[in-house]
Amino acid sequence: MKTSYIIFLLSLTFATSCKNNKMTTLDTKIAAPVADKKPTNLEKHDDVRVDNYFWLNERENPEVIDYLERENDYNDRMTAHTKDFQADLFEEMKGRIKEDDSSVPYKLNGYWYITRYEKGKDYPIYSRKKETLDAKEEILFDCNEEAKGHSYFRMVGLNISPDNTHIAFGVDTVSRRKYTIRIKNLITGELYPDIIETTSGGSTWAADGKTLFYTKKDDETLRSDRIFRHILGNDSAEDVEVYNETDDTFNTFVYKTKSKKYIVIGSSSTLTSEYRILRADDPMGEFTVFQPRTRGLEYDIAHYGQNFYVLTNADGATNFKIVKVPEENTKKENWEDLISHRDTVLVEDIEIFKDHYVISERSNGLNRINIKRWDGTADYYLPFDNETYTAFVSTNPDFETNVLRYSYNSLTTPNSVIDFDMDTKEKEIKKEQEVLGGKFDKNEYTSERVWATAQDGTKIPVSMVYKKGIEKNGKNPLLQYGYGSYGSTIDPYFSTVRLSLLDRGFIFAIAHVRGSEYLGRSWYEDGKLLKKKNTFTDFIDCSKFLIEQGYTSSDHLYAMGGSAGGLLMGAIVNMAPELYNGVVAAVPFVDVVTTMLDDSIPLTTGEYDEWGNPNEEKYYQYMKSYSPYDNVTAQKYPNMLVTTGLHDSQVQYWEPAKWVAKLRELKTDDHLLLLHTNMKAGHGGASGRFEALKEIAEEYAFLLDLEDIKD
Repeated sequence: MKTSYIIFLLSLTFATSCKNNKMTTLDTKIAAPVADKKPTNLEKHDDVRVDNYFWLNERENPEVIDYLERENDYNDRMTAHTKDFQADLFEEMKGRIKEDDSSVPYKLNGYWYITRYEKGKDYPIYSRKKETLDAKEEILFDCNEEAKGHSYFRMVGLNISPDNTHIAFGVDTVSRRKYTIRIKNLITGELYPDIIETTSGGSTWAADGKTLFYTKKDDETLRSDRIFRHILGNDSAEDVEVYNETDDTFNTFVYKTKSKKYIVIGSSSTLTSEYRILRADDPMGEFTVFQPRTRGLEYDIAHYGQNFYVLTNADGATNFKIVKVPEENTKKENWEDLISHRDTVLVEDIEIFKDHYVISERSNGLNRINIKRWDGTADYYLPFDNETYTAFVSTNPDFETNVLRYSYNSLTTPNSVIDFDMDTKEKEIKKEQEVLGGKFDKNEYTSERVWATAQDGTKIPVSMVYKKGIEKNGKNPLLQYGYGSYGSTIDPYFSTVRLSLLDRGFIFAIAHVRGSEYLGRSWYEDGKLLKKKNTFTDFIDCSKFLIEQGYTSSDHLYAMGGSAGGLLMGAIVNMAPELYNGVVAAVPFVDVVTTMLDDSIPLTTGEYDEWGNPNEEKYYQYMKSYSPYDNVTAQKYPNMLVTTGLHDSQVQYWEPAKWVAKLRELKTDDHLLLLHTNMKAGHGGASGRFEALKEIAEEYAFLLDLEDIKD
C-alpha cells in the first residue's frame, strides 16, 4: 500500500536457476517449510473463496511465530554460502558513504539547524547554532544515545517553539508508526513529563509557544483521525479534541503555514481534500472551513500576505492549477486563476517567498522549476539538460530571502544541494554528495530514456543506467524496478548502493508505468480502480521491449517492487512468469481482496478510491481477477525472495506469509522461494543506516549469486 518505501532501499535477491544453465547452489536436502492448511471460507457477493492460510493472521499465535521462524531458518540455510559475499558487499557499500557526514545548514528564526552523523554510528545527531555557523553547537538530540536499548528506533516531527526554547518530537521504538510525542526544554535540557501516545509523531506550536496541536491515531486501524490541543505541562488526559474526522476514508493532519499566521487542519482521501484554518495567535479559537469538501475536489493551501494560494484540480483542471483567494473569504467562488491549467504540464507544488514564488512542474515526465516575481518582472525556468534527472525544491523555511535552495541528481550524477539567487541567477553548490572508495567516476556510466509500446499502443517510458560499453547481445543482467500506484512517481535518481550492481555488469531500469503521475494526472487515472491492470501489463510490455532490443533476456531479467510495487510483482509472476529469472517482492500488498474487505486493518478504508471498494461487486470481481494471492496457480514461477516485517502497519506480515505458503503448495518448479521476516521491524525495515545496508547486501548477494557472480 502507500508507502515511504517507494524511494527505495534497492533491495534484491535470489539464488540460482537452471534457466541460466549454471550449476545450482541450492541444497535439495534442505526441506522447505510447509504451513498447515486450515481452510477458511470467505464469502462475499455469493462468491466463496477458500483460504487455507487465513490462520496466519493470528499475530500472537505461537504456531504463526514458529512458522515465520522456520521460514527465516530456511532462508538462512539456503543462503549460507553467500554470507561472506554479503559481508563484503556490506563493507563495499558502507565504504562509499561519508560516515561523518552532515546536512547543509538552514536558518530558521535566528538559528542554523544541522543534521550530522558520526563515523561508525547508525543514527543522526540533531543540532543548532545561534545566528552564525561559528557559534557554539547546541545538541538537540543524539539519536545514537536515544536508541540504546531498542532494536528499532525512529525520531520524527522535530518541532521548535516560536521562542526557540522548547522542542516537541515523536518516537517509535516498535516500527508500527505509532509515535509517542515528548517535549524537551532546550534551555535546561529537561524532558517534560508530558507523554502523548499513539500519534502520527508530528505537531505544531501556536504563537504562544505553550499550546501544541497534534494528530492522534486510532489504536487499531492506525488511521489519523483526530486533532488535539495540548497545553505544555498538562497531563495528556486533559487535552482537548478540536477536530474529529468521522469519515473513515479520510486521514487528518495539522501544521502551520510558512507565514506562521495560521494553524491548518487538513483532511484528505485519495480524491478529496478539505482544510480548516485558525490564526496561530488565537489557539483557543474555533477553526473555520476553508472550502467544504466536495468529492473529487483536491486542493492544498499556502498563505502569503493577505491571500491564500491554492493548488487545485477545480473546474476540470486535471493537471492542477494555482488560484489566489483573499484570506477573509476563502470559498471556491472567490478563487481566481494565477497559474492556469495546461493539458501537457502537471503542476505539483508552489513555494512562496517575499519577492518570488516558485512552481514545481512536470512536463513529458521531467521535473521543471519555474521562478516568477510577484511584480511580474521575471518568469523563467532553471535549465536542466538531460532526460534522466531528478530536481526538486529543497528546504526553504525563510520568507525574506531571494535565495532558492534546490537539489539535483541524475542516474549518473550524485546529488547536489544548490543555493540559487533568484535575482542575479547565480548559483552556489553548497554540497555535492561524496562517493568514497576512490573508484567512482561518473563518466564511466551512461543513462538513457527509451519508450516501450504497451499492448494498447500507449508509449511507456523507461529510464536506464549502466556502465559504458555494454553490448545489446541479450546477455546483460538487468534489474527492472516498478511501483505504479497512488500517483507516486519514481524519478531517475542517483544511488551509491546501486553501483554494486552496475559495476558488476547490471543494467538498472525504472519502468514508469501507468498508476504514477510521470506523464501527468491522466497517467495516474489510467492505472487505478478498474484500470489497475494497465500497471501490470505496462511493466510486462516494458520487459518484453528490453528483451526485444537486446538489453537482456529472460535468463537474465529481474524485477523488483515494494509495497504496492510488491503487488505489481505478484501480478506479473502470475501473468508472465516466463519473462523473469528472479523477482523480489518487498513488503508486498498481495492479498488485495481480503485486506480491502477488512476495515479493521490499518489504511484499508482510505484506500477505496485507489483500488475500489470490494463491498461493491464490480470492484470485488475486478480485484479478484488480479489479486496475486487469489491467482496463484499450478505453474512455474521465477526464483523469488519475499520480505516482510512482523510489525508492519501498512502491509500486514500475513499477506506475504500466506502468499509464500500458497506458492509452495502450488508451484511446479524447483526454483528458489524464500520468505524473510524481520521479526523486529515494520514496513521500512531496519532503522539504522548501516543495518539497512546489511539488508540490501543480503539481497544483492542473492541476485549476484544467481548470475554466478562471486565477487
